Amino acid sequence: MVPPLVLDIDGTLTTADHRIDPRAFELLPSWEAPVVFATGKAFPYPVALAHFLGLPEHVIAENGGVVYADGETRFTGDPDACWAVAEEFIERGGDLGWGGRTTVNRWRETEVAISMDADEDLLRSIAADHDQTVIDTGYAYHVTSPGVSKGDAFEELCELLEYDPDAFVAIGDSENDASTFTVAGESYAVANADDVAREAADTVLADAYMDGTAGVLEALIAADR
Repeated sequence: MVPPLVLDIDGTLTTADHRIDPRAFELLPSWEAPVVFATGKAFPYPVALAHFLGLPEHVIAENGGVVYADGETRFTGDPDACWAVAEEFIERGGDLGWGGRTTVNRWRETEVAISMDADEDLLRSIAADHDQTVIDTGYAYHVTSPGVSKGDAFEELCELLEYDPDAFVAIGDSENDASTFTVAGESYAVANADDVAREAADTVLADAYMDGTAGVLEALIAADR
């Protein structure tokens, strides 16, 4: 049997221009083991991806702030404290960015995402004053509460569904995936991964984005034959 998977989305199942790679729709719908999506995106995004792939909606969203499995939703963190950081950031001349797009944070339950064009030093200073954390995913700065992580959320999801986390293969690209790598039995960082993810992964792949992920998935399929 192929192993269960815990997969990041952005930078891992996507192309370099941030689109879902079509190979996700070729390889994942017939995966004969559980698939968990663990992402920094707002809660609805991984649910929608699982839905359109025809997979059970087992998801970790918002860098671990949301766990959804078997119809049960669990939240971690203090969204009010995160928004207090964002509001002070704006008051002190910062800009959340996104070019006026409100969908980035509209459905976010536990954190606030701020554009990479923002003043990082100012943001981190304000977050520290509020005892909150800033995670750089390479796609956004995420203001989140201390102790929230994909790895902890993954352990919680495995408990909910009575899975062994050590049985999973994890693939990701960012510092927010490092905690997942420490929990899963086997972990891969795609070639575009940041230094934190590379250091935490068991293997750093030669190929980037979905090229790297597809290579792992295809090798796992071949090994099962």
